[in-house]
Amino acid sequence: MIQDTLKSAQEQMDRTIDATREDFASVRTGRANPGLYSKVMVDYYGAMTPLQQLASFTTTDARTLLITPFDVSALRNIEKALSESEVGANPSNDGKVIRVVMPELTEERRKEYVKLVKNKAEEHKVSVRNARRKAKEAIDKAVKDGEVGEDEGTRGEKELDAMTKKHTDTIEEMAKKKEAELLEV
Repeated sequence: MIQDTLKSAQEQMDRTIDATREDFASVRTGRANPGLYSKVMVDYYGAMTPLQQLASFTTTDARTLLITPFDVSALRNIEKALSESEVGANPSNDGKVIRVVMPELTEERRKEYVKLVKNKAEEHKVSVRNARRKAKEAIDKAVKDGEVGEDEGTRGEKELDAMTKKHTDTIEEMAKKKEAELLEV
């Protein structure tokens, strides 16, 4: 019973770590990174489709990203979606590929991104704590209902706390790395 609860909490916390990784990848650092466009949706024959499904990405240098659509007829829609995205880069279309050159980040913009990373990290840590709270309530209920002994419940809570600390520390470490990356000139 307790192991099932702990396993469920572990899976939920692991998914939160994955979501954190994705969120941090979408924050711009001044370097060309295909992850920046992971959430860009393109109108492809009337259906909103993720950009990753419509094109391949190549990083030609630190600040230039080359986007090659699989279907050349989608070029204009991809370019439009890129222009409207929150990334803040201007795509240029040469008829076959789209070239995106990342502008240099200003000091002010870097600080905004650091704040954004801190907020996202805090949101994800709250998500981990919510998973912990749910699991703790399930363990407490099992102990109260007599399904498991108090010692087993206490041991389960200690495991849960260690698991929670490990996941929040991982998120904190990821946030520190991203901040360092953002502040690097």
